[in-house]
Amino acid sequence: MGSEGLPRQPQDGPQATEVLPPPKSLFGTLRRLGPGMIIAGSIVGSGELILTTKAGAEAGFWLLWLIVIGCVIKVSTQIEFARHTITWGDTPLKALNAVPGPRLRVNWILGYWTFMTILVVFQQGGILGGVGQTLAIGCPLTACGAAYNRLQDELVRDRIELKSLQARQPDDARIPDLEQNVTRLTEQLAAYKEPSDPYLWAAILAAGTSLLLYVGRYGLIQIVATALVATFTLVTVVTVVALQMRPEWAIRSQELVQGLSLRLPPVDPAAGTHPMRTAFGAFGIIGIGAAELIMYPYWCLEKGYARHTGPRDGTAGWTERARGWIHVLQIDAWLSMVVYTFATLAFYLLGAAVLSRIGLDPEGRDMVRTLSAMYIPVFGPSGHVIFLIGAFAVLYSTLFVAAAGNARMVADASGLYGLTDGSEAGRARWTRRISTVWPFLALVLYVFVRAPAAMIVTCGIAQSIMLPLLGAAALYFRYRHSDPNLQPGRLWDALLWIAFAAFLVVGVWSVFTVFVK
Repeated sequence: MGSEGLPRQPQDGPQATEVLPPPKSLFGTLRRLGPGMIIAGSIVGSGELILTTKAGAEAGFWLLWLIVIGCVIKVSTQIEFARHTITWGDTPLKALNAVPGPRLRVNWILGYWTFMTILVVFQQGGILGGVGQTLAIGCPLTACGAAYNRLQDELVRDRIELKSLQARQPDDARIPDLEQNVTRLTEQLAAYKEPSDPYLWAAILAAGTSLLLYVGRYGLIQIVATALVATFTLVTVVTVVALQMRPEWAIRSQELVQGLSLRLPPVDPAAGTHPMRTAFGAFGIIGIGAAELIMYPYWCLEKGYARHTGPRDGTAGWTERARGWIHVLQIDAWLSMVVYTFATLAFYLLGAAVLSRIGLDPEGRDMVRTLSAMYIPVFGPSGHVIFLIGAFAVLYSTLFVAAAGNARMVADASGLYGLTDGSEAGRARWTRRISTVWPFLALVLYVFVRAPAAMIVTCGIAQSIMLPLLGAAALYFRYRHSDPNLQPGRLWDALLWIAFAAFLVVGVWSVFTVFVK
């Protein structure tokens, strides 16, 4: 359709003095990338390190196909949101607020986004707890914490040695003693008073993160996110490859075939796990989750894609610039998808190959320590240290980037609710204020809930329910608010419809799981 009735350029939109032609060379395009890696910094964290490995631990290799689909299928919706932002200069939440439907001060999608964002703070509390657990393991602050660590380390070593002997030498005389020791340590730890170290570290981190977010700018956030993501992703991929050198831990071809067979895991009530609930919670977060789908265009705005395109004036020059900058963001989105898909697959395979085989499920106060067991078969005792460094990098990256991105969205939403003036200057002020408070809100929730994995799973389910709403909004933007000179082809339309169908299935299943089962 034509431009009549379409959203008008906001008064605080792109200025002519910031207009730049899009890059023509490959090197020039690579220099302009960045929003996707910031999103990857947010993605390769709680979704991958915790939920993806938890799904692998509970379901084995059965849900590998769901992990792959969860990473790849959302990119078309991500790009459609960013295309709309560059075309009209509207922030994503303003665009969502214009989607037809029931309204109560804001429209229905924004209302559910508000509910989901409250749960995102719970997720951030779970992530902050994960970082606190990581530091408490590596550097305990109390004598109680140090003693607890020693018992846990002994239990993990014995479990891994037991699994290795059972696979290589099932008649080994050491097996009964190891089994008894595992039982004894498990009972001791169950009765052990929970150390305060993770909560002390979480408080220290909340204060430091608040300060860093207050003084931070786009460039700082991009550098930190990129460096932290790259560090642990490489280590994890190397670990998966190295597992193939150990027959008792190697991933077999039939297991990969099983994982890609589009079948659900068998039900095992005795295990007490919920692989499908975890999997659909993971689907909402892995790859680019519902929160990041909305967050990504904000980073595109901050990177300058809309400003460089310039005010919408209907000229051929504007259309050419818009096409060029949309092409840049497409490359940015697809390249970041490659990064986080490889990372996600590596974490899932580690969870299935190690944790599932030795019967460990990352949960509760021992979530991080359980996850560290994935690296011990390859690196031995040093794998524990490698994991702690990597876990801190990945989880803190998620905490930092998600806090920065969500602060921008909450500041924007405050204007839509009429709580602030809604101007660009007002959003900048409130973004800084919210960034300062956000880590402390997460800290309070972690201290009171004390179940980091459950906090993250709950938010993942809420994001899974949000996905079909965003898929429908993307179709609305495409068919009712699309510039005729910037419309994509039929293949792109097919990808949007496929994504919406997948989102709908996951959303309905999540609603069924929460409200019926």
